[in-house]
Amino acid sequence: MKRIRQYIGIIVALLAYYLIHEGAHWLYALTHGVFKKVNFMALGVQIDIYRDQLTDAQLGWFCLAGPIATFIAAWIMVLLSKRICMAFGVNSTSHKPILLACSWYVSIILLLLDPLYLSVIYRFVGGGDMNGIKLIVPEMVAAIVFGVIFVLHMVVLWMWLLPRYKKAFNN
Repeated sequence: MKRIRQYIGIIVALLAYYLIHEGAHWLYALTHGVFKKVNFMALGVQIDIYRDQLTDAQLGWFCLAGPIATFIAAWIMVLLSKRICMAFGVNSTSHKPILLACSWYVSIILLLLDPLYLSVIYRFVGGGDMNGIKLIVPEMVAAIVFGVIFVLHMVVLWMWLLPRYKKAFNN
């Protein structure tokens, strides 16, 4: 049952990430009248826009919308983690352990994925959001800022969330 909870938690976390991250891109594109279509790709989803209708600064903000949304959602999860662990951290065979696992994995993905991608990984896979972000902020500055955010989020995860969730899973 533990393994099933983990798989469900990871799937829910990835779905939540795409909903929040790409949803922010989608909302930005809709509000600026540049939404073209949603592309479903092998490793995810991408919001396609009419690039020629945006200034470089607007494209930069379009690309920042996803990471900003995941950052905000991650911190909502962090700030609510005590309540989440109290509500779902019971030793039972009900749905509560699954909800606890989902919130744990959602927290991890939202805290770490964008900062890791935008500090290191983007260099190896074509740039993604960094291609637009570097139109408004120097690339190295953005990479360093996201690297610092990644390290700070790792500290929050390790020092704050892990003990809280570990206790909730053990109850």
